[in-house]
Amino acid sequence: MKAAILEQRGRAGLFVRDIAVPKPRPGEALMRVHAAGLNRVDLYMRDNGSGITHSLPQTMGVEAAGVVVEADADSGLRPGQKAVLYSNAFCGRCRYCMAGEQPLCLRAHIMGEHRDGGFAEYVVMPNRCFFPLPDAVDLVDAGALMTGHLTAWRMLFGKRALQPGETVLVVGIGGGVAVASLQLALRAGARVLVTSSSDAKIERALALGASSGVNYRTEQVAERVLALTGGEGVDMVIDSVGQASWGDSLRCLRRGGRLVTCGATTGSNPPAEIQRLFIRQLEIYGSTGGSVDEFRQLVSLFASGAIKPVIDRRFALDDVHAAFDCLERGEQFGKVVVLMA
Repeated sequence: MKAAILEQRGRAGLFVRDIAVPKPRPGEALMRVHAAGLNRVDLYMRDNGSGITHSLPQTMGVEAAGVVVEADADSGLRPGQKAVLYSNAFCGRCRYCMAGEQPLCLRAHIMGEHRDGGFAEYVVMPNRCFFPLPDAVDLVDAGALMTGHLTAWRMLFGKRALQPGETVLVVGIGGGVAVASLQLALRAGARVLVTSSSDAKIERALALGASSGVNYRTEQVAERVLALTGGEGVDMVIDSVGQASWGDSLRCLRRGGRLVTCGATTGSNPPAEIQRLFIRQLEIYGSTGGSVDEFRQLVSLFASGAIKPVIDRRFALDDVHAAFDCLERGEQFGKVVVLMA
């Protein structure tokens, strides 16, 4: 089978190779992959990977959807069945797994990070990580679902959930998590504001239902957001940008508001602004991934047709370098997807 293998760090260390089809062990199933979304974490794994325990070479790709090929008879899965993967091969035994908090699993093995991932014609994962889909579901959409939408789901609803009528600011609209946050927040009945350096991306966000957009290259973000909220500020900020946007994100919050972060693409050490935190009684949450129960809810909505990932571009597996280049330039609005079939 073909697979995108990272053999050493950097663009030049990623190769599409012919390798053996993986063999599932007891308790695992084999999927023929149809599509897999490309994510910022894939770019991080290619170029750095610091802090993630793994070894090279490794097949890349942290999400995937396709068709079950082989599964244990008692697994509840059947060959020919469409499915999307929950990419965290959680242990199921630690205190966090027992509490239903699989993203905090002490022995998590995430595909594309700790174990071989979805940029391949076939992938093996534990049976419990397969979520069956209706036959009519588009597998390209399914392959773009897990990382962006599940991350957004947990950010919006995981701690102090966004409520109907609240206002949320999504920082840096265009990436998969940001666009998914816009979609899910609107579905929850919230008002959504967005920021971007691109007027074109702001226009696309407005077309999807955002109330207003702020171009941070030409406008003062906090001043504009306060003006749009009658001087009060927003109830929640969704920020995956990090250091460059952190100050504005805090200043955009109303008293008692909350900031949720899942990334630091521009740096991980912004000023803490502790006085602002305690005087205005702000809350800051870190978030990554989502639980099995959250993914089950998300997959159910997706299977019903209630939500659909926004896909910007599609690339064949042989063109995986071009896919990474597109993501690295930040040109996309929504997801970049790699097609295996």
